[in-house]
Amino acid sequence: MKLLVSLNLQFFAGEKTEKATPKKRQDARKKGQVLKSQDVTAAILLLLMFMFLIFAAPMMQNGLFSFLHQAFQRYMLIETLTAETAMEIYVESLKQMAIIVLPIMVIAVVAGIGANYLQFGFLFTTETLKFDLKKIDPIKGIKKIISVRAIINLVKSLLKISFIGAVTTFVIWVNLDEVLSLSFQSPWETLTTVAYLSALMGVAASIMLLLIALLDYIYEKFEYEKQLKMSKQDIKDEHKNAEGDPLIKSKIKQRQREMAMRRMMQEVPHADVVITNPTHYAIALKYDEENMDAPRVIAKGTDFVAQKIKMIANEHNVIMVENRPLARAMYDQVEIGDPVPEEFFKAVAEILAYVYRIKRKI
Repeated sequence: MKLLVSLNLQFFAGEKTEKATPKKRQDARKKGQVLKSQDVTAAILLLLMFMFLIFAAPMMQNGLFSFLHQAFQRYMLIETLTAETAMEIYVESLKQMAIIVLPIMVIAVVAGIGANYLQFGFLFTTETLKFDLKKIDPIKGIKKIISVRAIINLVKSLLKISFIGAVTTFVIWVNLDEVLSLSFQSPWETLTTVAYLSALMGVAASIMLLLIALLDYIYEKFEYEKQLKMSKQDIKDEHKNAEGDPLIKSKIKQRQREMAMRRMMQEVPHADVVITNPTHYAIALKYDEENMDAPRVIAKGTDFVAQKIKMIANEHNVIMVENRPLARAMYDQVEIGDPVPEEFFKAVAEILAYVYRIKRKI
């Protein structure tokens, strides 16, 4: 016994199974929808910051000690504090603190911009700043809380805490002797040891966070591609929009043909002769000895168009000559605006000579 089930294939027409087209990617980029992992930015930022602190610590230490020395040796001993003196102290202190803090801020800005540039290149858009009521939709907010992405983010957070906690614990364990000896050291030695261990744990934690960020980047790429996927109907609609609606295109072509026809008919009264079939073909020729090397076809047509050309020629007293083989051959081989080919020179010359004789008699 066979069980037959009929399926309506239109049910699957809207299923998004196709990869995004370049146009879809470009439109998404303009809207600010790009492949980006916040963890990559945070990991690179922390790593560069701690690396900078390790190498720039002596310079920053000297600057900080100079600031404290000046504060205690000079500013604390001022007997009379005036508004000018207070402003001078404020400006001087601000300059010294800027020398210490500004490099860290510059590194942070450069690291943040560089990390984003590595992920999606240069992009400036205001689309993400526009007010959108969908962003504050409570139903969608609840869906985000209980969505798969929320679970993935929870797992990522647990991994960060676990791995970063493990690597910092490992650093302390390896340097356990130094940690236990802190109580027997001088304040300066204690401060130096704590700074060294903090920097070491910061670099180790940053490297571990960078590894987690690479996994997050792979996941974000998967989600990004999934979000951009299109259905077959979407691709068809995109091609239709790119190429234009066939109905509109046909109307445009029809309008262009009508305009070309009107321009052609406007040239018929200026023709020297119209060569006919006599019923099916009509070729209008014009020759100007001063401006043309050879006669040119200024209008041509068959059937209804041919009859209209002859009608206009008759209204403007343009001479018509019947030559069936010549009319048929020129219609097939010569386009409007082109000069008459050499193979037709003799026949056309005879017709023009005949026309000029008739005009002189008239």
